[in-house]
Amino acid sequence: MKLRTRLVISFCIILFLPIIMAGGLLYAVTAVLPTLDIAKTHNEYEYIRRLPGFQQLAADMFTAVVVILVITAIILIIWTYSGIISRVRQLNRAADNIREGNLDFTIDTKGGDEISELSESFEAMRRRLQRNAQEKLDAEQEQRALIANIAHDLKTPITAIKGYAEGILDGVADTPEKQERYIRTIFNKANELNTLINELTLYADIDTNRIPYNFCKLNVQDYFSDCVEALEMDLENQHIRLSYSNEVDADVMMIADPEQLSRVIHNIIGNSVKYMRAAEPSYITLRVRDVGDFVQIEIGDNGKGIAAKDLPHIFDRFYRADESRNSAAGGSGIGLSIVRKILEDHGGKIWATSREGAGTTMHFVLRKYQEAANEKSSDH
Repeated sequence: MKLRTRLVISFCIILFLPIIMAGGLLYAVTAVLPTLDIAKTHNEYEYIRRLPGFQQLAADMFTAVVVILVITAIILIIWTYSGIISRVRQLNRAADNIREGNLDFTIDTKGGDEISELSESFEAMRRRLQRNAQEKLDAEQEQRALIANIAHDLKTPITAIKGYAEGILDGVADTPEKQERYIRTIFNKANELNTLINELTLYADIDTNRIPYNFCKLNVQDYFSDCVEALEMDLENQHIRLSYSNEVDADVMMIADPEQLSRVIHNIIGNSVKYMRAAEPSYITLRVRDVGDFVQIEIGDNGKGIAAKDLPHIFDRFYRADESRNSAAGGSGIGLSIVRKILEDHGGKIWATSREGAGTTMHFVLRKYQEAANEKSSDH
């Protein structure tokens, strides 16, 4: 019951009950007594009024009214107090828990009065604080994971660079062929460091929604043909065969940032290369398909594959499937989360299919450039 309703009811009872009681007393004195056989005349009535018994009756009735009023007041006080104090104490305990940092409790919000509304506000605040605390804890865990991954990923190429540089300085690379191999390894490891630093810089931009995009109209066939041409040489040096097919018409266009889209493709292929099985001939397939209003790109490999339990999480930040395997392969654990963020900002989406021991395929879609629709909108 609303507090206002309680107070109105209490006010009405306290106000009208004495009036009703006094009216009853007045009725008894003025209407009932004159009708008695013992009071036939006015003089007899006045005489009766002066009788000790009548005065005692009036005193008893007055006492009864006072007692009834006191009892009523006590009942109303208890009724109002019990309806409020328990809820106030609950809110006080809730405030104490929140002050102490304990958010693992619930507040009873049953009822339709103002205290219940206040309890609902307290409960909403508690849930919000609990979510914020959990988000802060998750962010701290992510930061620790990032630092651990960075430390590992920086240490590996730096150790290799240092070892090969010492080999050159100590004369271990005593032939031109060895020296060239050592220098090429140092160069590749330096490129790994540069890639990691660029990835971390982009991660910082993603975390603050500050990715710089330069969207433009791109021909789908031309863009992916250029990408494949650049990829073939890198993959050939790693003894990986690239198979490419483009099933999109020559005039199909899309709106995208060519640099960020290239980052998406390189991150996906880099991830595939990282988990190739050394004992088998390795290959990567890149297929571009027309799926109505979208262009669908599929990048597959014959690598180790991803376990079914890990597949839903591979696009989460810092998630690394099979930690023992990843510790050897390296990687910050943010590459695929960057891919998803870039594609979402392009209005597309990405998903993966995989089978352990058979390989993984990444699928992502980009919206076509609808020239007719754009012209119509510009006409309007």
